[in-house]
Amino acid sequence: MSVTAQRAPDTPVRATAAPVTPAAPPGRRSDRRRGARDRKRREYLLFALFAFPNLALIVVFAYWPVLGNAALSLTRWDMIAPSPTFVGLDNYVTLLSDPSFLRVLRITAVWVLAVVGIGLTGGLALALLFASGNRGRSAVSALAFSPHILSGAAVAAIWLFLFDPNYGLSRILFDTFGLDSPHWTTSSSWALPALIIVAVWKGVGFVAIVYLAAILALPRDVMEAARLDGASRWQTFRHITMPLLSPTTFFLLVTQVIGAFQSFDLIAMMTGGGPAGATTTLSWFIYNEGFRQFKAGSAAAGAMIMFVLLMVVTVLQMRFVEKKVHYR
Repeated sequence: MSVTAQRAPDTPVRATAAPVTPAAPPGRRSDRRRGARDRKRREYLLFALFAFPNLALIVVFAYWPVLGNAALSLTRWDMIAPSPTFVGLDNYVTLLSDPSFLRVLRITAVWVLAVVGIGLTGGLALALLFASGNRGRSAVSALAFSPHILSGAAVAAIWLFLFDPNYGLSRILFDTFGLDSPHWTTSSSWALPALIIVAVWKGVGFVAIVYLAAILALPRDVMEAARLDGASRWQTFRHITMPLLSPTTFFLLVTQVIGAFQSFDLIAMMTGGGPAGATTTLSWFIYNEGFRQFKAGSAAAGAMIMFVLLMVVTVLQMRFVEKKVHYR
C-alpha cells in the first residue's frame, strides 16, 4: 500500500524563494547606456582638443620635413633649376658605391665611439670624484659644467689657439720635453684626435653633472650594508653603484650617441671637414653636398642614410642595452 504525505490543512506555507528584485524598466537601462556613451564621447573630444596642437606641431615640424627630405632624395636638383628631376634610387646607389662615402661612414663611426665612450667614462670618473668630497663640490662641478654652455664657435677659437704649433700652449708643452708640436688641425693624422679632445672637453661636464645627481640620490642604507658585510670599494662600485646607475647610463648613452652623430659646429669651425677629408663626418658631408656643392638630392640621400642609421642604433640600444638596466 502506497503512502502519500499530506499537508495538514492548518500548516502555513513557508516561503523559500529569494525575493525577486523588480526589473528596471527598459527605458531606464537605455538611458544609462546613452549617458555612458555621451561621457566617453566627451572624454575623447577633450583628449583630441588638448592633444591636437602638440600633434599638429610634431607633424608639421618633424614628420613633414622627413617626408619632404625622403622625396627630395629621389631627385637630382642643383637648387637653381626650376624643379628637381626624379632619378629614383640613383642617389643612394651612387653614395653607397662611392669609396669616399664609405670612408665618411668609417670616420663617423670612430668619431661617435670615441666621443661617447671617452665622454661617458670621463664623466663618471669626475662625478665619483665630486661625490667623494663635500668641500667645494658645487664650485668644482659648476667649473666642469661651464664648457658645456659655451658656444661651439667660442670653444673652437679657444682650442685653435691652444693647438697652434707656433704660439699656442701645445708649443710650450712640447718644447718642455724637447719635442716639436704636432700640427693638430692641419695634419690628416692629428685632426680627428684633436676634434675628439675638444668635443670630449666640451661635453664631459654635462655627463658628470647628470651622474653626480644620480650618485647623490643612491640609497645610503644599501651602501652601508655592503660596507658592513666587508665589501671593498671596487666590489661596491661594481655590484651596487653601477647597477643602480644603469638607468642614468642608458639615458646618457642614447642622448650622447644622437648628439655625436649630429655634431657639426666644432668641425665647421676648426677643420672644415679637412684636411683631405680626414674629419668629414656624416653631418659635415650632408652640409657640404647640399650647400657647397649644390647637390640637394645627394645631400638628402645622405640625410636619410643618417636617419636610418640613428634609428637602427637607437632600436638596438632599446633592444639589447635596456635589458641590462636595473630600474628601482
